[in-house]
Amino acid sequence: MQELYTLEREVGRGSYGVVFEGHLAKSKHRVAIKRLPCRNPECIELYLQELWAMRATAKNHVNVIALHSCLLQTGPRTLKPLKPGKLPLRLVESVLKGSVRPPPSQERSVQSSSLRRTNSASRFQDRTNIVQVRAKLPGKTKSTASDSTTPQRPPNRARKRSARSEEEQSGPLRCLALWLVMEYCDGGDLNQYLLSRPPDTQRNYNVVQQLCSAVAFLHGLGITHRDLKPDNVLVCVTPKGPVVKVADFGLSKMSDGAVDGRIRQHFSSTCGSDFYMAPEVWGGLSYTAQADIFSLGVMFWAVLERITFLEEGSTEEQLGAYVCKSRWLMPLGEALWENADLQLCIPMKFKRAPPLPPPPGPAMCTLLLDMLASNPDARPPADQLEARVRSALKEDSY
Repeated sequence: MQELYTLEREVGRGSYGVVFEGHLAKSKHRVAIKRLPCRNPECIELYLQELWAMRATAKNHVNVIALHSCLLQTGPRTLKPLKPGKLPLRLVESVLKGSVRPPPSQERSVQSSSLRRTNSASRFQDRTNIVQVRAKLPGKTKSTASDSTTPQRPPNRARKRSARSEEEQSGPLRCLALWLVMEYCDGGDLNQYLLSRPPDTQRNYNVVQQLCSAVAFLHGLGITHRDLKPDNVLVCVTPKGPVVKVADFGLSKMSDGAVDGRIRQHFSSTCGSDFYMAPEVWGGLSYTAQADIFSLGVMFWAVLERITFLEEGSTEEQLGAYVCKSRWLMPLGEALWENADLQLCIPMKFKRAPPLPPPPGPAMCTLLLDMLASNPDARPPADQLEARVRSALKEDSY
């Protein structure tokens, strides 16, 4: 290996993997290192999708997280760098066969290689033999915008997932994982960054425009993210302001590319996070990349009005718009699936987290309603969205 990495501390843990802060051993340049344990074919397929999507972006957009390198762990202290453009055939075979158990000859090879220590692997110690399922990443700074009136999600509403949680996985633990080395973002995710600071209208506009640019870039490459939410947007703090980075491509899908500004491929898997899923996804219908535009609309509305909610079992606020049903909250996509003619009240003007920014102007409210349309074809395509945001902000400033 030409580059050696050292782990510093754990900065995030979810149901699929663990993220560490680390640095290059020689230059001390900080990086984020994500360990994805390969325990079953379903999870491995998600990891390969994430790797393929991140390689496709190839560090070509400032608002998409950059992948520096990828390594395959074949033993407790044995790491093998993957060549650019190549996929680990052993993992691809596991997905196709529906099993992660290697043939006996490979098992002996893995056991033999685990006895050898390489210089690179000794610097890359594995402290995460078992990944526990947690709904939220630990260590997040609690928002200063916390308010006792913050609405809560009703109990016993299951979140939809496209793969089984690790508590549901069976079989012996294999010492095999993918390590993704990515750029490090010191501002945390979008929830942490915005809710730990007083509201700033210009900052909010900046975030919205950057997200438009990122999604237009991804859709132009034929990448549908399918899980856009504040948790999956990371922030780099710079003297000129925040630079946001779309991350976590585990549920993404790649197509041939956009035609007339739109990705025409249809998907059928119900996946994502409930507060940001489009109505057609909620309904189990076939959907396109326009579902990403709906997710962006939910995020934009929440960012511009500082709308928050509490997920079941959590005490940390999250940015997200919703519909109030009695004393409970209903995700916008679910509400619009039940009633396609539902009239959304933008700006919301209530149930917002103080201190409050000024509400969005009429032009931006119109754009938000278009992004949140029940009909996917009525939503603006990603390649037009950035120009429409600029136009709406300019119109509202007069």
